[in-house]
Amino acid sequence: MLLLLLLLPMCWAVEVKRPRGVSLTNHHFYDESKPFTCLDGSASIPFDQVNDDYCDCKDGSDEPGTAACPNGSFHCTNTGYKPLYISSRWVNDGVCDCCDGTDEYNSGIVCENTCKEKGRKERETLQQMAEVTREGFRLKKILIEDWKKAREEKQKKLIELQAGKKSLEDQVEMLRTLKEEAEKPEKEAKDQHRKLWEEQQATSKEQRERELAANAFQELDDDMDGAVSVAELQTHPELDTDGDGALSEGEAQTLLGGDAQMDAAFFYDRVWAAIRDKYRSEVLPTEYPPSPPAPDVMEPKEEQPPMPSPPTEEEDEAEEDEETEEEEDEDEDEDAQGEQSKGTPPPVPAPQTASSTEEDRMPPYDEQTQAFINAAQEARNKFEEAERSLKDMEESIRNLEQEISFDFGPNGEFAYLYSQCYELTTNEYIYRLCPFKLVSQKPKLGGSPTSLGTWGSWAGPDHDKFSAMKYEQGTGCWQGPNRSTTVRLLCGKETVVTSTTEPSRCEYLMELMTPAACPEPPPEYPVEGDHDEL
Repeated sequence: MLLLLLLLPMCWAVEVKRPRGVSLTNHHFYDESKPFTCLDGSASIPFDQVNDDYCDCKDGSDEPGTAACPNGSFHCTNTGYKPLYISSRWVNDGVCDCCDGTDEYNSGIVCENTCKEKGRKERETLQQMAEVTREGFRLKKILIEDWKKAREEKQKKLIELQAGKKSLEDQVEMLRTLKEEAEKPEKEAKDQHRKLWEEQQATSKEQRERELAANAFQELDDDMDGAVSVAELQTHPELDTDGDGALSEGEAQTLLGGDAQMDAAFFYDRVWAAIRDKYRSEVLPTEYPPSPPAPDVMEPKEEQPPMPSPPTEEEDEAEEDEETEEEEDEDEDEDAQGEQSKGTPPPVPAPQTASSTEEDRMPPYDEQTQAFINAAQEARNKFEEAERSLKDMEESIRNLEQEISFDFGPNGEFAYLYSQCYELTTNEYIYRLCPFKLVSQKPKLGGSPTSLGTWGSWAGPDHDKFSAMKYEQGTGCWQGPNRSTTVRLLCGKETVVTSTTEPSRCEYLMELMTPAACPEPPPEYPVEGDHDEL
């Protein structure tokens, strides 16, 4: 406003005599009492050739009030509004370019003087801007005070956390020691429990193997003389070692360790290990008798007509009784056959390679071992809880240290933006700005967000560093660079994202209005009189 007041005397001096189209500041170059020298010094001409509608100077300065020189300039005084320079080519072209109409003095066009109305609107705009600046700066001072208080509180909190961290570290180490002490008897008891179980497993396995070997020996001992001979071993061609499908006398003797026969005392240790994986019991089928052929039972039903008449309840019951009797007869026949096939010697079960699921499962811990486990688990829980608390505290300390040391402007006026996010919705996208963190873009109709950059640095010019922010290393463009965003900070009473554009491919420009960007307004001076001119 002070600047506008200073301009008033210049506007009132419009009556100073000077050629048409010459500004007040240049009128001394146009002295009609002496020849005119071109402003670029290229020539000197009689003064009566100024504004004679013929261009004599290369810079067009001899024709400020005509359209003779295409590179000349015409000065609009625009009393009551802002002075303006226009191209000399627009003079007398039938278009009113100056609000006072002085550029159309000889075109036959009557221009309405709108300078006073424009000046009034301009003053209103300037007054509104001044009001926004004053109110914004008032809010800015509040933000500065709020940050001072918040920063002191955060520093106090940081000191408390740093002091508490040492105590919590000691507690974690104490609980770590207690945990390790509780885990020692737990480990010993669990190891002992597993060792005993594994020993039992090994004993059971060896017992089963010896039983299998004994059954195999009895089966191989065809003459029941208490020894397995080469000839008896040859009755099992599956024990063939050279792949010809038959067990030769030499192969059989080799399996018997070079002897002609082997008694039961040495069979397990010397022979069984070599033949157990190939040996097939002769009585194996009796161990797994074939079940009654299902097709025979189902055939009568399959041979029934496609659309049988529904049987009565009495017929259903009769059929079920007959089927039951047939199944019982078949079961009795199978039992009889099984008994006949067994006979002497007793059956040898098929070799087993793995014990049952129940046998493989380790039995529950005894009370003493379980007590050690419970005590160790409780110690682990306490230690892990304390360790999580310590990590949370360390994270809080890091966050506080980062926030306290962050550059939030000359007086911390931008600190309030640190934990906030602001959005702007356009026809296609939702733009999201989280100051000092990131900028993103998300399709309005749904989809995943795209990073337009993460916080980089303040990016204003040297004399106004805090007037812009730079966000870098966003999502890469297809066959292009990573996206980045510059955020211009504008003075405003509210904090709001006002616009987002993409001036260059993958480079975005966003404008954020905030009180923190408002400069200190100049002092208000009383204005004497009532003037409409600017």
